[in-house]
Amino acid sequence: MNTVKIAKLLVLGFSLAYLGGCQSSSTPKQHSSAADAVSFQESKLPGGGIAFPHNERIHLSTDQKWIASEGHLSDLIRLQWTAERAKPAISWADEKGMDKTAIVSHDKANNPEQHDHKHISIETTMSPDGEHKDQLFTRFEIPYDTDVSEIRTHSSNFNVMDGILRVAGEGNRDIQFANTGENNATTPLWSLRADDSGLAGNNEGGDFNVIRYSDQGEALDSALFVKRSDGNVGVGTNKPMSKLDVNGDSIAIRESKTPASSKAPGNKGDIAWDENYIYVCVAKDTWKRTELSSW
Repeated sequence: MNTVKIAKLLVLGFSLAYLGGCQSSSTPKQHSSAADAVSFQESKLPGGGIAFPHNERIHLSTDQKWIASEGHLSDLIRLQWTAERAKPAISWADEKGMDKTAIVSHDKANNPEQHDHKHISIETTMSPDGEHKDQLFTRFEIPYDTDVSEIRTHSSNFNVMDGILRVAGEGNRDIQFANTGENNATTPLWSLRADDSGLAGNNEGGDFNVIRYSDQGEALDSALFVKRSDGNVGVGTNKPMSKLDVNGDSIAIRESKTPASSKAPGNKGDIAWDENYIYVCVAKDTWKRTELSSW
């Protein structure tokens, strides 16, 4: 341990002792032990640094308010970067001193040619046998310096276990699928939407849409619409008048089928066709047909 480190440790030790003395003068001492005299020391664990004695607890408390004009007095732990590309982090390491997880906040990217990051992120290591072996990688990030934060995940699957994933609001409620472009800009491709039509009672309003977008991210139309009040489904229309309402000039059943007989297996409402007939199942295992002719 060099002289500078020894001096730092002494200052920290005296500071703790002073703070302890101040506390004891204003509040009754609840217990006394060898822990009252502890001080920071040089860490012998992998990675080094200054360490608090093993198995001791650091207890921070405050009665101050979070007030910007007074310097946010209740920020008991402050990690501050002092160079524009520095990345203050809280990391968790294994028994060998290898970082496995971390919470990182930073402003600039490592590469000066990349856009500013401006986010706090949760990072975990990549696979031990992959291309980026054991490297910390961002899995979840929340931007700052913005009024609305676009929360992002990277190389992560979002799994809700035995619960409900809910999107609530008064306007359109969307789950969107998009393309990622330069500087992480996103262009929507599809949206699953409960629309902003007003709730008027009798199950009216909040109808379901599948919205498709142009290459420029502009909404084109509702490719599929489901009316909440009666469950009618519209294809190319948002005013379906029957259980399935297609706004188009044709419907295709691609594969032909010829029932073996009028008593062949089938369910009421099944429709089939071949080169000579159209078949309709009018009751369980009961088919009727009409002949096709050229004109």
